[in-house]
Amino acid sequence: MTDGEPAVRPGTKPVHRRSRLGTAGVVSGRTVVSLLSVAVLVLTGYGWQMLGSAQSNLATTDVFEDTEPGAEPLDGAVDILLVGMDSRKDAQGNPLPREVLDELHAGDDEDNLQTDTMILVHIPQDGTSATAISFPRDSWVELAGGYGNSRLNAAYRYAYNDTVNTLAAQGETDLDVRDDQGKVAGRKNLIATIEQLVGRPGMIDRYAEVNLASFYEITKAVNGVDVCLREPVKEIKSGIDLPAGPQTIEGVDALSFVRQRIGLQGGDLGRINRQQAFLSGLARKMLSSEILLNPGRLSEVIGAVQKSVVLSEDWDLLTFADQMRGLSGGQIEFHTMPIVGDANIGGADVLQVDPAQVGEFVNELIPQRSEGDPRLDSVPATVPGAASYAVDIYDATGDTGVGESARSLLAGQGFGGESYATLDQRSSTVIRHATGEEAGVEALRTALGADYAAEVDPTLPGGTVALYLGADFALPAAPASGQDSSRASGGSAPAATKQDTTSAPDDENDGEQPITAGGVPCVY
Repeated sequence: MTDGEPAVRPGTKPVHRRSRLGTAGVVSGRTVVSLLSVAVLVLTGYGWQMLGSAQSNLATTDVFEDTEPGAEPLDGAVDILLVGMDSRKDAQGNPLPREVLDELHAGDDEDNLQTDTMILVHIPQDGTSATAISFPRDSWVELAGGYGNSRLNAAYRYAYNDTVNTLAAQGETDLDVRDDQGKVAGRKNLIATIEQLVGRPGMIDRYAEVNLASFYEITKAVNGVDVCLREPVKEIKSGIDLPAGPQTIEGVDALSFVRQRIGLQGGDLGRINRQQAFLSGLARKMLSSEILLNPGRLSEVIGAVQKSVVLSEDWDLLTFADQMRGLSGGQIEFHTMPIVGDANIGGADVLQVDPAQVGEFVNELIPQRSEGDPRLDSVPATVPGAASYAVDIYDATGDTGVGESARSLLAGQGFGGESYATLDQRSSTVIRHATGEEAGVEALRTALGADYAAEVDPTLPGGTVALYLGADFALPAAPASGQDSSRASGGSAPAATKQDTTSAPDDENDGEQPITAGGVPCVY
């Protein structure tokens, strides 16, 4: 095949459509794990064909009514607060059956307003990575809403009780109305408290919440998750009784694995390490062919999600799934916010926190712009004129993954276009354009940081340029036109790959390095 006449394989020609990658929208300490399984399902994008019916049956909550309905972050990035509730009710408010509570070692069926686990997940505009930051429930912080200082997990409860009592004093007799409004107030106050703690008001764009029933159901639906324990563990209250070494757990065993705190090194912090290890295994499982290529299994997962997940209103799961198609397990990284140390305040054992240190930590992981809307963070700056052009990408480099990386790079710079096609190898890179569309060529050269050759192609419609990647093509080694310097080497994140669920345990993980979804970390 010659350089001048590359042949497109049947069915691979990119569609001339504007990209939707810049639009945001989706989908626990008892169980934040089940919640992230929802996020992982959506982040991968492989279950998108099932999400339409799933979204119509999900419970929602109006916690962002002060913004335009369905408004997307101006930079295309998404910051999601994932919350695991220690609740004995499902998403519809129905009490869990007594036999289920007994099996889960969940104690009384009285509802509990504690937010046992809180994780902030940042998804940049190109959708090829995810940064998750855990916030320990026992952190001693200043609560939003004028409720003073307390444990972080009290932010929800204080606002809930205040709202319910106020409505009762005002004569509201409908218990369901009081409960619903109390929950909305609790969620809003929790969001505001975390934003206040990190010094980023208005940062959080989306909210998702689950309870322990969701965790139980989803872990069974995925047929278990691979974990590794450094030593055998048995503890009565949580019900955990597991051997040392790598193993696959689900249902009750999985719940006890992530909820144990008594007898665990580091208490709440140790439990967070367990949860992150489990989340990495769940992400890896959800990104495997065992789940992605099994419609029946995906359907079971979605059915389990619908029972107990609550999402913020106007969250377009299909659009978000489209944005997240490039995510791979190794690109999901977990961190825990810094803690000063243990403290005892008013007889309560808590974790002392330095808000300035927390803010600096979050800013390092999730940079923000210094001007404009506080929701803006430093995703790749758009190239002037990029929004006027869709780019068709033809990967003829002979190097697997380059086309996907180029697509992510250009989407981040503001260009339209979807997918890419693979061609027989060619030696040189060329940009083809319609007559009079030289401006599109220059914008593309700016984004790529190189003056690739250009040719007129009268068959191309206006507003479209075609990029043929040859063996000489290289992604920018340094940020171009303000591009985010946190990208992987070469200027773009690696292409998505299926994760091997049989990966060997990572015995070297000592808790000092962030856990990712690329392996099986051994934990205590």
